[in-house]
Order: sequence, then structure tokens, then C-alpha cells
Amino acid sequence: MAHEGAGQARGRFGRMTSAARHAFTPHSHDSADKTDAAFESSTRGLRVLGVSFAVLIVAAAVQGVIVAMSGSVALLGDSLHNVADALTAVPLAIAFSVGRRHASRRFTYGYGRAEDLAGIVIVLIIAVSGGLAGYAAVMRLLEPQGVRALGWVAAAAVVGFVANEWVARFRIKVGREIGSAALVADGLHARADGFTSLAVLIGAVATALGLPIADPIVGLLITVAILYVLRDAAREIYRRLMDAVDPDLIDQAEQIIAGTDGVLGIGSVRLRWIGHALRAEVDIVVGHHLSLLQAHAVAVETEHRLMHALPRLRAATVHADPDSPDGTDHHAALVSHRRAA
Repeated sequence: MAHEGAGQARGRFGRMTSAARHAFTPHSHDSADKTDAAFESSTRGLRVLGVSFAVLIVAAAVQGVIVAMSGSVALLGDSLHNVADALTAVPLAIAFSVGRRHASRRFTYGYGRAEDLAGIVIVLIIAVSGGLAGYAAVMRLLEPQGVRALGWVAAAAVVGFVANEWVARFRIKVGREIGSAALVADGLHARADGFTSLAVLIGAVATALGLPIADPIVGLLITVAILYVLRDAAREIYRRLMDAVDPDLIDQAEQIIAGTDGVLGIGSVRLRWIGHALRAEVDIVVGHHLSLLQAHAVAVETEHRLMHALPRLRAATVHADPDSPDGTDHHAALVSHRRAA
């Protein structure tokens, strides 16, 4: 029994000294490190947007010249789509720049939500490009015209596909690495644009085979493709605005919390994206016999494990509740307020 008591005392002393070290020594998850990581992520995002903007504008310019030569409305639709895709880089770049600003007493969570506002602008740009492409295709069906320079149209379609696929891979790769859903969505948008370029190529081949109506029909198909991209983009932005997260992230967080020494139970677990960073709010249950310092040490260890295991988690608020072996409700005074909320 004496050995057991000594072991418990050493355990308590270890938790207390761990908490003291955490409170009085530098730690790898302090606010400066988090700010540096956010700054680096935004810098990479800005670099990707700048390069992809240049590539898509050049591709759209090449296609625009050939549109003037050929009169192809399918290629016009593809060119407008590429311009729209390039322009989506502008609000995203602004959002990345704004998101690097430090939190203030008014914007206490920082400026990461600027990415969501940029997403709304991106949705509007996609909608406008779809409307213009559809209008051009319908007018060409009503007033048929021949398509010239079919070889150049086919070449421009290949240029559009290569440019969009390259941009898509670049955006998706970096977007996943820095945790930016907006950048990944923009990359998927570019990939869809690449397939519309292939549709232009098919239309040019069909026109060369004696089916001139293929050009405006492909223009309408491109419009439909743009509308599908619009739907997906709007859905992603809606989910971000409503603080939706992948349920698998919640499952992963709960597994991490449950495996933390000293955690007897899990209350609520909330995650939300702010820009391309995650924040967490967690309630845990600890032994009612623990001192304040010991309960704090369990909460710190829970946060520590979450920060290491959940990708792109930048901050976590962990609240420790005592267990209630006698049935005491430690939140009785808050029940009516929480129901009202």
C-alpha cells in the first residue's frame, strides 16, 4: 500500500510539473508559431494563384485570337470559361492577403473568413461566364454561321486542355497541403474547364466532318458543364458559411480525445474552418477528485494531442468538467440558457 501511495503521489507530481513546464516554458504551438504557419500557407497560396492566373490568361488570349479568326462559339465559351477561371484568382488572392492580418479586438478570430467571401465572388463569376457562353450558343443556333480555321480551333482546344489540367494539378496539390478548400475547389474548376476544351476539340472534328451545328451544340454543352461547376462551388461555399466539416474529422478528434490519459468521457466536440485553418471547441470529463492544476494538465494534454494529430488545427479550447458519481449536475444553472441557444 505504501508503494501504491508513493506511485500515486509521483503521478500527481508528474502532472503538476508537466503543467508548470507548459505554463512557464516556450512551446511549439504558441501563437507566434501558428501565425508563422498561417503566413507561410497564405504565401504559398498567393504564389499558386499568381502563376495559374498568368497561365490561364495566356491560354484565354490565344483562344480569343482564334475565336476572332474562326467564329467558333464553342471556343468562345471555352475562352470565357478560362477567363472566368483566371479571374477567380483575384478575389482568392485578396482573401489570402487579408487573411494574414492579425486578429484584433473587433475581429477576434482573425480574417480567415475572407476566403468564404471570396468564394461568393467566385460563384458569381462562374455564373456570369455560364450566362455569356449560353447566350452565345443560343444566338448561333438561331442565326447559323460557318466556322473557319478548324485546325486552329482544334489547336486552341488542346492549348486550353493542357493549361487547365496543369493549373488544376498545381492548385489541388498546394490547396490540400495548406488546407485551403477554396483553392482545391478552384483546382477542380480548372479541371472541369480542361474537359470543356476537349469538347471544343470534338466539336471542331465534327464540324470538319460536315456537321456545322456541332459547334453551337458543344457551346450549349459547355454551358451545362459550367452550371454543374457552379452548383458544386455554391454547395462548397454554403457548407463553409454554415461551419460544416467532414464528419470523419469529428470521429478522428473523438478517438484522439478518448485516448488521452485522464479523460473519462467526452462531451461536445465542435470543429469549424476559418479560412484554411481549423479551430476546435471540446468538452471533456475528468475525475472529480483532481485538483484544478491536475485537471488543467489533462486539458492541456488533450489540446496538445489534437494539435499534433489533426491536420491544420491551429487552436483548440478544451473545457474540463468533473465527473458526477453522486449524480450532481454541475451545469444545472446553465441548462435553461443552453436550451434557449
